[in-house]
Amino acid sequence: MNPTGRPSSDTDMSDAISNPIVVDARPSASLVSWTQVIYALHAVSLLTGVLGAASVVGAFLIGWPSVVAVILNYVKHSEARGTWLDSHFRWQIRTFWFGLLWAVLCLAFVVMTLGIGLIVVWFPLGVLTLWFIYRVARGWSSLASNQPMYS
Repeated sequence: MNPTGRPSSDTDMSDAISNPIVVDARPSASLVSWTQVIYALHAVSLLTGVLGAASVVGAFLIGWPSVVAVILNYVKHSEARGTWLDSHFRWQIRTFWFGLLWAVLCLAFVVMTLGIGLIVVWFPLGVLTLWFIYRVARGWSSLASNQPMYS
C-alpha cells in the first residue's frame, strides 16, 4: 500500500518516469534583454543618487527608474521561471525589498530617538548604499556571463 491507501504498483513509478516535467533552461533572447533593461534602470537610479542631489538610497527606493524596474520584475518574473534568469529576478526583487526594509528601520530609529539618531544613521545608510551598488554590479556581471545568481 502507498501513503494514499491505493495499492502500489510499478506502473505508478513508470508513469512518473515516462511523463517528467520538462523545464526549458534556456531563456529567450527577449527575456535576457528585459533583464538587462531592469539592471540598467536600477543603475540609472544609483547614478542619479551618486551624481544628483538625492541620496543613493532615496534614488534607488523611490526614484522612477527603480520603481519601473521592480514593476517589470514582477511582470516578467513568471516568464523567467524554470530558467537561470529566475535567480536574477529574485535577486533584483530582494535587493529592492530588503533595501526598503533597512531604510525603514533606519527611519524608525531616527524617529524613536527623537532625531538624535541622525548622528549615527548615516553609517548604516552608507553601508546600504554600498550594498545596492554591489548587488546591481554583481547581478549585472553574472547576467553578462550568462550565469545564474546562485550556483
